[in-house]
Amino acid sequence: MQHAYLRIRDGRIAELSQQPLRGEMTIDGTGRYLIPGFIDSHVHTGSVNGMTPQQEAAHPDIAAAAREQIPRSYLYFGFTTLIDLDGFPEAIAKFKAYELRPDLYFCGGAPVVDGYPTNWDPKPQRYQRPYLIVQRGEESAAPEGVDPAAHTPEAVVDRMKADGAYCVKTFYDERSFGGTDKIAVPHVDTVRALVKAAHEAHMLVFIHALSTEAQEFAVETGVDVIAHGLSYWNGEGEATELTPRVRKVLDQIIGKGMGWQPTLQVGYGFRDLFDPQYLANPLLGDVLPAALIEWYRTPEGQQFHNQVGRSFLPESVAASDANARWEWVRAFYEKSLAPQTATTNYLAMHEGKLLFGTDTPSSPLYTNPPGLNGRMEMNDLIAAGISREKLFRALTIDNARALRLDDRIGTVEPGKDANLLLLRADPLQSVEAYDSIETVFLHGQPISRAALSARNTIHTSTTP
Repeated sequence: MQHAYLRIRDGRIAELSQQPLRGEMTIDGTGRYLIPGFIDSHVHTGSVNGMTPQQEAAHPDIAAAAREQIPRSYLYFGFTTLIDLDGFPEAIAKFKAYELRPDLYFCGGAPVVDGYPTNWDPKPQRYQRPYLIVQRGEESAAPEGVDPAAHTPEAVVDRMKADGAYCVKTFYDERSFGGTDKIAVPHVDTVRALVKAAHEAHMLVFIHALSTEAQEFAVETGVDVIAHGLSYWNGEGEATELTPRVRKVLDQIIGKGMGWQPTLQVGYGFRDLFDPQYLANPLLGDVLPAALIEWYRTPEGQQFHNQVGRSFLPESVAASDANARWEWVRAFYEKSLAPQTATTNYLAMHEGKLLFGTDTPSSPLYTNPPGLNGRMEMNDLIAAGISREKLFRALTIDNARALRLDDRIGTVEPGKDANLLLLRADPLQSVEAYDSIETVFLHGQPISRAALSARNTIHTSTTP
């Protein structure tokens, strides 16, 4: 609508008209664009990007200031709704305790014994996850202290529902990433039982699935949303174009109407660890406290960078200067990320259900900053050939419909939550319009974007 007037009452859109409306407070949006707030349907709010739990404990003031800023940083870039895809009630409650924050829903993560992502945890810590699944036929080998009857798919879904989870996440990752432990994967009957129990509880099921094999499994088991693009083509890693096997599984995903999150920025985040200019990016100052950015520059803050470097850099490259390493890494990731870009383009061009999600932060990456990571994902999707209209829909109504939240958010219409953005430019004309947010409306409360910047936030350095 052009020349529109909108009335907000009690945090909701009460009226939309092309005739003037009056109210106690009037905001002049002449020449501006009013759009729905964005949805990031794949985040992790339980950690500070770039810090391990041990590092947070060693630097409590820095971590507390960062945690206080994280909700504001999502809002700064227009994200008014988040889905935590592997949440726990305690961590979710801490995030929701901040007065100024996006709306947050969470999925309970349901790994199988010794499966991803528990393989990263030391034993017996990995068996302490509340939603761990013991697969049928493996009850006699259940870890000590784990009651198989309390860890069936049905029991796990019941516990998630009681904990307030909105959705369920399972994992299929057959690769060990250089580890020595065997990586267990779920059985078909395990995930089918999980899907059945979740659907009976009116909960969606997401699956972590990055490979051809994993996404074939996702199709076979009937999950609702695939988290991550198809970046690893089993046995076809040298292919430069989509193979028949890859096309087949993508066509099945499209045909079944399954949601699909590209999460391209995850890979670029690993690449950007080696950008010698990354920490000088002025946008970081808007989303991260200055003390945290400075900590990233320390030897302790560079530990994950060094760990990643040791895992894949040739000795000759590792011994070169920072600029030479950066050029080598850029070329390496351009090749390694090509499959994910190609499959994302295919899904979009064939009317797949593309959903916006970033996996922020995917690991201890300081290159996955809250909010800004989403803005970078927008650029990645446009570079992958996604149209501006499809990107806009993925950020708003398509995400809302897939998440069954479209009765509350996703469009600007009466009856919905007044989670809105006022922009100076039209996002259907240029992706740079997303940099022109002036005001964020959170349940009807207008907030100046500048007030959300870390540069203008007085942190209390305490955790709620």
